[in-house]
Amino acid sequence: MSRNLFIFGAGYSGLAVARARSAGFDIAGTTRSEAKFEALRAEGIAPHIFDGELTPEVVQALQQATHLLISIAPGESGDPVLNAAGETIAHNMPNLGWIGYLSTVGVYGDHVGAWVDEAGECRPVSQRSKLRLQAELAWQEIGRQTGLPVAILRLSGIYGPGRNAFVNLANGTAKRLVKPDQVFNRIHAEDIAGAVWHLAGLGRGGVFNVTDDLPSPPQDVVAYAAALMGVEPPPEIPFETAELTPMARSFYGENKRVSNASIKRAGYRFRYPDYRVALDAMWQAGNWRNGRARSPMKAG
Repeated sequence: MSRNLFIFGAGYSGLAVARARSAGFDIAGTTRSEAKFEALRAEGIAPHIFDGELTPEVVQALQQATHLLISIAPGESGDPVLNAAGETIAHNMPNLGWIGYLSTVGVYGDHVGAWVDEAGECRPVSQRSKLRLQAELAWQEIGRQTGLPVAILRLSGIYGPGRNAFVNLANGTAKRLVKPDQVFNRIHAEDIAGAVWHLAGLGRGGVFNVTDDLPSPPQDVVAYAAALMGVEPPPEIPFETAELTPMARSFYGENKRVSNASIKRAGYRFRYPDYRVALDAMWQAGNWRNGRARSPMKAG
């Protein structure tokens, strides 16, 4: 039988998963705009429109899918995929064997810098993280109803080619905000993809933190990237006086160190266990701008 992955939300993380596909997989994915169809086709993804309602074409693709990945954020009215496709997923996907849901470590809320793992208390602070936790529970309920393994992948700050400190330094948007004792975990997009395919290959359900080994102050990442580029890092700015959007400021209201021990016990080995390894690799390959290799000596 052919193997088919359907991705709801073929954006940055979804594309990374598609690019790392296991041999023998066909992939379909959704976007909200037909203008992105050609770009998805260029990545080997059969494109479909999804903007909260199922089209007949999406229903047909779902009926063929053996694996399902959700990479769309919930809204105030709940998870848009479950709202539109919950009945189809539960009762009209005869080939489906595994479901993956990309969530966030934001569901843990603030732990005042302490380590937290999947058994830790979830006490989300922001509304977006509260909605994520509700969506996680809803997808786990789908698993109970169908008997299918549902893997919840809690992701930390996502970066990779086109989305990293080099890009921010090159375009002049990098900042070194300093808040004493503040740390963040991160995850390279290729390790999101690696974790998805690893869990899918095992047919494994459960909750997994997909995050790096080295929760670190954000200003250290910018300084490290600047040193690799051979440019001066931006000046340090005290968090209290920084001009930030409410959303950006809210991220600094949560401080925790997130453990990835569980997915390691499941057999996954991170390609980029910390930001230094990842930045070194992207700079050496020259693919930090958009994933295509280019001379790493040109920072501008």
